[in-house]
Amino acid sequence: MKFLIIGLGNPGAEYEDTRHNVGFRVVDTIADAYGGEFSTERHGSVSTVRFKGKTLILLKPSTFMNLSGKAVRYWMDSENIPVERILVVTDDLNLDYEKLRLRGKGSDGGHNGLKDIQSVLNSTVYPRLRVGIGAEFGRGQQIDFVLGKWTEKELLALQEVLVKSQKAVESFCAIGLSRSMNSVN
Repeated sequence: MKFLIIGLGNPGAEYEDTRHNVGFRVVDTIADAYGGEFSTERHGSVSTVRFKGKTLILLKPSTFMNLSGKAVRYWMDSENIPVERILVVTDDLNLDYEKLRLRGKGSDGGHNGLKDIQSVLNSTVYPRLRVGIGAEFGRGQQIDFVLGKWTEKELLALQEVLVKSQKAVESFCAIGLSRSMNSVN
């Protein structure tokens, strides 16, 4: 059984250590845990790993955040993976730092990457793991905050956040969305 795990972010060194790229960091963590290596493929960097007899295709779209849907649709079609076996991992301003939220449907919450995926899939029903980055910014500073680098304080907890996110992804693949939501949320 195959799963497509999409970590949202922006390609390029200037975005590498930003809050907006936490999705990339989560799929990197999973690849590292299972000996996966990323290669440049159409619409993204891709790594394939095995977990409990399942194939996890890890995707970091190269289409930039606001056009993530193009990469998601391409890899779903290319690998013949149904929507219930994809998981979009993204940053979320509406959650406190270190909090995770696993859902099977919902709004885009103002997130342009999710907005594009919903537009391309023509649905708000697809699994997503939201990783809280907090909202420690002043009025009008949202973009600078999201595209900003992690603070020293945030970096102290980041590895734990990444491991918790990895465990949430593994749970989703092993026991399904509903049961995983009970433990993750």
